[in-house]
Amino acid sequence: MLRRNFLASLAAPALAQASLPDRIPIGYNTYCLRGLKMTDRQHFDQAIAWNLDALFLQDSLDPATNDPAHWADIKTWAKESKLHIETGGSGILPKTPDQFNAVVATLRRNIARAKACGSPIVRSLFASFRNELPLPDIEANMELGIKVLRTVRQEVLDANLKIAIEVHKDFQAWEHKIIIEQAGKDFVGTYLDTGNPVFTLEDPLLTLETLAPYVLTFHLRDSVVYNHPDGIAVQWVPLGEGTIDFKQIIARARQLLNPSVHIFIKPITGRAPAILPVYDDAWWARWYPKARAQEYARFLAIAKRGRPYEKTVVQEDAPGRPTPPVYQAALAYQQKEHMERSIRYARQELNLGVRS
Repeated sequence: MLRRNFLASLAAPALAQASLPDRIPIGYNTYCLRGLKMTDRQHFDQAIAWNLDALFLQDSLDPATNDPAHWADIKTWAKESKLHIETGGSGILPKTPDQFNAVVATLRRNIARAKACGSPIVRSLFASFRNELPLPDIEANMELGIKVLRTVRQEVLDANLKIAIEVHKDFQAWEHKIIIEQAGKDFVGTYLDTGNPVFTLEDPLLTLETLAPYVLTFHLRDSVVYNHPDGIAVQWVPLGEGTIDFKQIIARARQLLNPSVHIFIKPITGRAPAILPVYDDAWWARWYPKARAQEYARFLAIAKRGRPYEKTVVQEDAPGRPTPPVYQAALAYQQKEHMERSIRYARQELNLGVRS
């Protein structure tokens, strides 16, 4: 099925029928403040204190996150505070065949939760990294994702929702496009996170241009991208402090995206640079056998103008060991401070936000 539709993926995306408003509503993604271990109610209070327009509840740490009564509270809080709310779940690719039914059951519960919270979408993703996809063949993983999505189609339509598949570190934009179109664009769309395409050798602007007709929610995360002796290095940094041209991205988004789309600020910082081994022939053969030269050239152009991040940062997620407890307070402080810097950049430099 996928091979028959390969050429269709080459077509340029059509422009949206209407452009985004002059002041695009903004919110923040709660995962970025995970070190503060806030309840959902505290996140609402923080969004209000920052005078934001929206809130994205991702990977909630609230003790009541699985309680349907709590879901009703979230919907009430959103209405009372006049905050647009979005939420959802996590991975939907079963790692083994016997996990298929369990994955679908969890997705159905996430659909019910999103509906009860008042979210118009159900956030989902396929895999954390390309090398964590459960099947050895890329197209087989795409087919598996399509199968999972089609299994819950009627529940999503009945709930008047759409599943928003996060652009993660798994598939490239053209592959996402095939998945959405073959699963059914009537109930599946894109959660566009600008921080993840660089992990799949992609210019985030190209990701936006490819998936614009399907974007349901738009999350801004910046990266430094630069040449390294062993390949190309990528690292997430506060918004406006990296290599990515967000003024260009937002200008293009205003032309392409549906006016109902909200923007969420999503800096995930404090992580060490990742090295993409682009000089390794076996790596290309295993993970990118159908890479597109012209698209890769755009990514190389970003790396050429990039350089390492030189500002002070507390590092977390050290490979092979947990974050030391003595770091926790510093990480919590850094996450909030980096979020505030990123929101300020979004408002002052990108002219985002309604209430501000």
